Amino acid sequence: MAEKEWENRVAYLGPEGTFTHLATKRLFENDWLIPVKTIPECIEAVSEGQVDLAVVPIENALEGIVPLTIDYLYHEANLFVAAEMAIPIAQHLMVNKAQLENWENVEHIYSHSHALAQCHKYLYYRFRTVPQEAHSSTAAAAKYVSEHPEECVAAIANEAAAAQYDLAIVESNIHDFHFNHTRFFVLSKSNIRVESLTHDEQVKTTLMVKLPNDNPGALHQLLSVFSWRRLNLSKIESRPLKTKLGEYFFIVDVLEDERVPMMQGAMEELRALGCSVKSLGSYYMFE
Repeated sequence: MAEKEWENRVAYLGPEGTFTHLATKRLFENDWLIPVKTIPECIEAVSEGQVDLAVVPIENALEGIVPLTIDYLYHEANLFVAAEMAIPIAQHLMVNKAQLENWENVEHIYSHSHALAQCHKYLYYRFRTVPQEAHSSTAAAAKYVSEHPEECVAAIANEAAAAQYDLAIVESNIHDFHFNHTRFFVLSKSNIRVESLTHDEQVKTTLMVKLPNDNPGALHQLLSVFSWRRLNLSKIESRPLKTKLGEYFFIVDVLEDERVPMMQGAMEELRALGCSVKSLGSYYMFE
């Protein structure tokens, strides 16, 4: 039998059963999906040409931006966003089936740091004295629990992880707020766009902007560049430049195609004002 030919090699924050894995399967179910242990390794895989695309989390509705992703894209990588995917997030408490009768006496709870934060109230009122430990992903935590049946420990992860690692869900939907979604970026070395019949027709462009130093009113000028052109911003957020206190760059999401004249003019004006502008490209949004 001939070896199957894959259209794309797609890295994602693994292992199997993470929310990133679920998002990746939605968009690339017929491609070669490759789990990677960490966000930097995922980004490096596409930067170095080991894969065609990479899928990484960028923002959660409850916990906000994923700093590691944004900082790595700004400081370390020269990549583009080929698509954005948003999926609902449901967190569950799960244990090894060998500990099913004793699960209420768990000695440690493992998960990704964001998942632990999303379940803060539940953990505070239900397991206030139980130590929590962050893993590289929710599925990695589930995998650890599956591999240590002798330990009375639990993981917070999704249903796919419970099925993947044969764990028992003992408490469902333990996240603190009902509306919990996460956005994911599909990253590419080339400025391309993933297209599908299911995507939202709205195009979004993500810019990373560093303001000129010691320029009073610089942020107001930045906003004015988009305002008078009637370019709609869906997000603006600052991140430390990692140089010294008080120095930042801004992540700006604009609901417009970077190729239209108004966007081209906006980026030219920003540079004329002394700003450095790094575009992650324009892309479609999927749900």
